[in-house]
Amino acid sequence: MAYELYYWPGIQGRGEFVRLALEEAGATYVDVARDEGIDALMAGLAAEGPGRPPFAPPYLRDGDLVVGQTAAILLYLGPRLGLVGESEADRIWTHQIQLTLADAVAEAHDSHHPIASGLYYEEQWQEAARRAADFRENRIPKYLGWLERVLGSNPAGPRHLVGDRLSYADLSLFQLVEGLAYAFPQATERALAVTPKVVALHRLVAARPRIGAYLGSDRRTPFNEDGIFRRYPELDG
Repeated sequence: MAYELYYWPGIQGRGEFVRLALEEAGATYVDVARDEGIDALMAGLAAEGPGRPPFAPPYLRDGDLVVGQTAAILLYLGPRLGLVGESEADRIWTHQIQLTLADAVAEAHDSHHPIASGLYYEEQWQEAARRAADFRENRIPKYLGWLERVLGSNPAGPRHLVGDRLSYADLSLFQLVEGLAYAFPQATERALAVTPKVVALHRLVAARPRIGAYLGSDRRTPFNEDGIFRRYPELDG
């Protein structure tokens, strides 16, 4: 059976981290809201009766099992797609890295919506300017610097974050760098100038045959100002 991925159509968002894993593994999946419309996504969120309803997209359906939250979805998919090490230590470490990447994604979102998600950017641009200044000067270098340190301390070598083969954390690092480079091109360029191992892994992932094919396809939604990573030039300093 095909995996069913439920996420908002028209944006990459948090669902893109899951899509990259599915694409890299060559897994059969349905991007439900894109293919069937947003009503199918909303029906899953509003379903009544006993069960374990997801809080928000993304969520993944595999038969009768529904898994919500990006990091939890990847924790579930990792061993099934061959995108995580076999040992418990490797799986927990990969999950820890993914949770840290999720923190970075949340901060990227809050750089343009620091007060409330329900308000327009134009209603909080002054607060966003202050939040974005700290994000680009302190938080982007901190996150990418930590990833550089993880790569440098990997006993198997700096090509991957965990062990000696590609994991879903490597794919998520790629997506984080892509998003930061879109939203904060100048600040990200400065941070990447001193994190060469991060740059090398980003290039390695982009060169993967299935990832390259996906990036060049119409399945890859372009970044835009409705998603998590948004380009407001004034926020890039």
